[in-house]
Amino acid sequence: MAPSSSPSPYYAITTIITIILTLACTHNPKVQAAFKAPILPQDLLPLLPAQISWPILRTLRSATDILPTFVGAASLSNNSDISWKGSCFYENTAWLELHNKTGSEFGGGTLHIKVSNAHSWTCMDLYIFATPYRVKWDYYFLSREHKVEFDEWEGKAEYEYVKNKGVAIFLMESGMLGTLQALWEVFPLFTNTGWGENANLAFLEKNMGAKFEERAGPWVTNVTIDDIQSGDFLAISKIRGLWGGFETLEKWASGAYAGHSAVCLRDPEGKLWVGESGHEDEEGNNLIVLLPWDEWWSYELTKDNTNPHIALLPLHPELRAKFNETAAWEYAQSMIGLPYGYHNLIFSWIDTIDGNYPPPLDAHLVASVMTVWNQLQPAYAANIWNEALNKRLGTQDLDLPEIMVEVERRGSSFAQLLTIPEQDDWIYVDGKSTSCVAFILEMYKEAGLFGDLANEIQVTEFTIKDAYTLNFFENNMTRLPKWCNDGDTVKLPFCQLTGKYRMELPGYNTIEPYAHMAENCPSMPPDYLRPKYC
Repeated sequence: MAPSSSPSPYYAITTIITIILTLACTHNPKVQAAFKAPILPQDLLPLLPAQISWPILRTLRSATDILPTFVGAASLSNNSDISWKGSCFYENTAWLELHNKTGSEFGGGTLHIKVSNAHSWTCMDLYIFATPYRVKWDYYFLSREHKVEFDEWEGKAEYEYVKNKGVAIFLMESGMLGTLQALWEVFPLFTNTGWGENANLAFLEKNMGAKFEERAGPWVTNVTIDDIQSGDFLAISKIRGLWGGFETLEKWASGAYAGHSAVCLRDPEGKLWVGESGHEDEEGNNLIVLLPWDEWWSYELTKDNTNPHIALLPLHPELRAKFNETAAWEYAQSMIGLPYGYHNLIFSWIDTIDGNYPPPLDAHLVASVMTVWNQLQPAYAANIWNEALNKRLGTQDLDLPEIMVEVERRGSSFAQLLTIPEQDDWIYVDGKSTSCVAFILEMYKEAGLFGDLANEIQVTEFTIKDAYTLNFFENNMTRLPKWCNDGDTVKLPFCQLTGKYRMELPGYNTIEPYAHMAENCPSMPPDYLRPKYC
């Protein structure tokens, strides 16, 4: 017998009929124009059992719905109110008022938000408000004027910034329910479970068009290391766990179909090693290492719980002949123990003012996320971007709010600042900063593969996609090792060593290097189209 608290069949039928009628009414444009629906379908879905409502919600929402959209900045210099259409309230205006209710040196302010014309009786809008010094949030359910109070500005810098640039306003377009659903979609990306792996695959299939076709076995190749030579590139794709989730978002933003990389190198005695920037040590630090092949390969097969898919990209014979093993080995030795290149990680992705941000990402949102991290983890923020931003400005030791104020003082913008190319010769407080792929390409530079272009290319601007699209690799499949893709029904132009799913590397081995390569390239999903010589 069902528990007494269970919904009756009558209740369930009534609920379903209500949803059908509401769908019919609100789907008709003529009815929409004349009638404000008291309740919309998405407002009723949570009333249904989870096994019915969640699959429907998943079709309406995606993980990217967690991201807010910049709608404008309310400032004194607007000369008029800013206005926009919200997700719930279709008519919204905002204006900023400065005051000194506390009697402090620079006073505070009130952000006025007037919302009206809601599309249903049950909806609400969720907002985030930000300056370089703080972030606030609020939600609005009633059609009226609302106020966001800033009792006191942090000091003259925030006062001057707000007076001239205002308070940035971000709308969570999916509303409260949609944002919670999006959080539910994002959370599994970072879990080390089958659920998490499936979530990563689904995200990349939906947002990038990735295929993930299952390979015929075996899923681990019996590698003959005598066929692996110095300079051979290892493209790695992790699809579960913390790093799997991070790589998924990195792939989506940059268009790369691999999220990590390493390089093979033989020492003067001919022993095979693997150089890698981003190898985690026993204390949890991600460092640059040089490991014997057997140790590295054993770790990937037995200890790496991210389900790594690994491909070997052998150098072309002509490039292999040019490869200066001695110079490459010396370079690798000089980098051992340095930290992973967090300083320049995001700058290899952001090349343009508005051509690298998958909607609803933009430079305003990046600045706000940095502001949040700057408040929560100031040391972490300084390591990730503050020093790099100072180098772009030619300044020293400015914190993030001071950087933003300085940019505006110079008549530029934070969006423009992010696009200034990284320079390979920049030295950070903890040494040279190289991400996984920059470490490899710096080695290629030292080994002579870029030839006369070495001083005209900044490899710290390269994403993993930029690296595997270089025409440095073997282009004759008959020269690939005999064990390459052994047992697979599809013969790839490179050697997949591990993985249940067939790896894709769109554009592989097609681009000849050129001066200032990858310094001004857009990367918008799902096609990631870019002009020639960007």
